Amino acid sequence: MCRNSAFRVVPTGRIVQACVAMGLVTALWLLIPGSAAKAQSVPDAEATSESEMKPYKEVISGTDVTFDMVPIKGGILVMGSPDSAPSHKDDETPQIKVRIEPFWMGKCEVTWDEYDIWSFGLDIQRRKLLKIAPTERDKLADAITRPTKPYTDMTFGMGHDGYPAVCMTQLAAKMYCKWLSAKTGRYYRLPTEAEWEWACRAGTDTAYSFGDDPADLDQYGWYFDNSEDKYHPVGKKKPNPWGLYDMHGNVSEWVLDQYDPEHYKKFADGKVHTIYEVLNVPKTLYPRVVRGGSWDDDPEGCRSAARHHSTPEWKMQDPQIPQSIWYHTDAWHVGFRVVRPLNPPSEEIREKYELDAPDDVKNED
Repeated sequence: MCRNSAFRVVPTGRIVQACVAMGLVTALWLLIPGSAAKAQSVPDAEATSESEMKPYKEVISGTDVTFDMVPIKGGILVMGSPDSAPSHKDDETPQIKVRIEPFWMGKCEVTWDEYDIWSFGLDIQRRKLLKIAPTERDKLADAITRPTKPYTDMTFGMGHDGYPAVCMTQLAAKMYCKWLSAKTGRYYRLPTEAEWEWACRAGTDTAYSFGDDPADLDQYGWYFDNSEDKYHPVGKKKPNPWGLYDMHGNVSEWVLDQYDPEHYKKFADGKVHTIYEVLNVPKTLYPRVVRGGSWDDDPEGCRSAARHHSTPEWKMQDPQIPQSIWYHTDAWHVGFRVVRPLNPPSEEIREKYELDAPDDVKNED
């Protein structure tokens, strides 16, 4: 359970956050000599079939920030856990069958290095400082809404460079994906709950992707007993069989779904359903699903089938009235990772199932 150049200057993340928030710096972070802010072609990023999919390194143009994407094959997921499974919870039954289409998934959770480019507009500030004209793709990305400045350092002293970004709302995570899609020209979004569990299990049917023994969790994840009450740099433990890191622990990860403890019962007909059929499109702000468990969870909370959800208490420290749509000030344990479907959905599907952040989100201040 959850408890509680001319330049290449790289200041620490907390200094960048504090200075940008106070308007005292023009983002010297990520200034690359001779770099033109153009959308970049990325080796191995394109495929027309599952057999052609390869791992690739995505580049956020105009910066030196990259992140790795791992191909995830399609198949039939048996979602949830049986009553006899170790540490089974009632909201994990009945087990249901879901057809998963192939996609790429972030090898690691989204880090502050990636997230801050969007949230603080560091790419825009860099272009202004170096007097670089925006590319057409920059213009598309610049039009995506960015969050208001946080009232405090959202790392809460736990670490910045190479650490997972946390404390964002599901809306903020979806808006980041929308910006990333515009910035790169490749379609990124949050995973559905079914896609997330498929990727976490990586072909296994045990409590964890490494087996049933929670004693082995030390090798694969950061959780309550080994985390020292904080998150840790991504990718430092062993990966699961499909090459994904920190799927068990470190930070819980946003998915697209509304949380409903009875949701699986709607699909207990023995049929194989699509990811969209089982996607529980959110209708209320709370509760929404996060997966994977975190540094603040016991081992059973980090199981492949374990489900967690948001609550209003995640905003208890937010002093703003009304409270921010961008930040969960008390969700120090919640981050996300991105996926990219091999076959991007149609505009109609994206709208029907609310896969993307809405276009009409604006900041009032």
